[in-house]
Amino acid sequence: MSKREEFAPWHFFFLLLLLWGFVGGDAPGREVWCVAKNNAEDTALQSAVEWACGAGGADCGAIQGGGPCFDPSSMQNTASYAFNDYFRKHAISEENCNFGNNAAITSFNPSFGNCKLPSSLLVNNGSFSGSVSSMGLMPGEETSGCGGVVWRWWLAPFIVTTHFLFMLVSISRIV
Repeated sequence: MSKREEFAPWHFFFLLLLLWGFVGGDAPGREVWCVAKNNAEDTALQSAVEWACGAGGADCGAIQGGGPCFDPSSMQNTASYAFNDYFRKHAISEENCNFGNNAAITSFNPSFGNCKLPSSLLVNNGSFSGSVSSMGLMPGEETSGCGGVVWRWWLAPFIVTTHFLFMLVSISRIV
């Protein structure tokens, strides 16, 4: 078998690995939440919470007295829970996380105490895709099996670099 024939199987193998890195997974993403802005007035937040929990259809049972997210000392936490629930239940977009310019999308987990706010998944191309339920989990724990999707993006540069290194080594052997 000539050296040129030895090159072909390796070349094919690394191309398959490159393609495997892209198949079967979505674009990498990050978890996001819709939260009350730090500079929002409590009265504006209260009004927005009343709308979100009423006409907006957010499930606000957890922020009622005795609920795991009940925090009468922080209108910010209360509003963040209601805004985030509304954000997840409706078309997930920046427009649905505004509440009169009193809310914003963040990648910092706003969960507090025993209150774990579920996140949404922001895909890197800027669109929103589904949601990731982290209810009852501690930050950093695996949520909804998404770990297998996100890791694959880093594989492509590694495989491309390795592929070209093997090509160079194989070509230098042929010459």
